[in-house]
Order: sequence, then structure tokens, then C-alpha cells
Amino acid sequence: MLEKELFIEKMKSRTKKFAVDIIKFCDSLITCKASSVITYQIVKSATSTGANYRAACRARSKNEFFSKMCIVVEEVDETQYWLEVIQESVLSNRKKELNRLLEEATELTKVMSKAKSSTYNK
Repeated sequence: MLEKELFIEKMKSRTKKFAVDIIKFCDSLITCKASSVITYQIVKSATSTGANYRAACRARSKNEFFSKMCIVVEEVDETQYWLEVIQESVLSNRKKELNRLLEEATELTKVMSKAKSSTYNK
């Protein structure tokens, strides 16, 4: 496998793991009306990140790839936003896991933004 192909497979796995970790993390949220709304929103954005990344990898053109990557960046950034809301609202006692997920969201945002801008600048 080429280095690019390995990177793509690694990112597919990484974005799927991120989505699964978010789903599991949501079980730790304090039960209240706000957490049920946030859970719905964060699960949507986290799972959309991986799904749209996979779609981008199957793109038929650079324009299609760029369009999908725009969605990926938007969705992972939204996931980061919800994690920050959870943190600031103290809706979870799992601070270590919350911080890990925030770090992963930040890293994924950087990687996906770079891939998006690299495509646009070519």
C-alpha cells in the first residue's frame, strides 16, 4: 500500500473511532433536558465527520472532494463545539475522557482543514 493509501485508511479508522467514542461518552452525561439535546447534536456531527470523510475518499473529482471535505471540517468543528459546551456546562464527570476527545477533535480539525486547503490551492 502506498503512503497516501495508508494515511486514508488510518483517517477512516480514526474518524470512525472518534464517532464511536463520542457515542460511548454520551452515556456519561448527566441526565437532563440539555444533555439529551446535546447528545442528539453531537452524535449527529461526530458520525457525520467519518461518513463524509469516507464519501470524500470516493469523490469523482477534486471539486467533489473539496465539497465533501468542507462538510467534514464543519462537522468535526461542530463536534468540538458541543464538547466545549459539555465541558463548560459540567455535564460530564469524565474529565479525562472529555479532554482526550477535545484534543482529538482539535487534531482532526487541523488535519481535515489542511487536506481541504491543499485541494483548493492546487
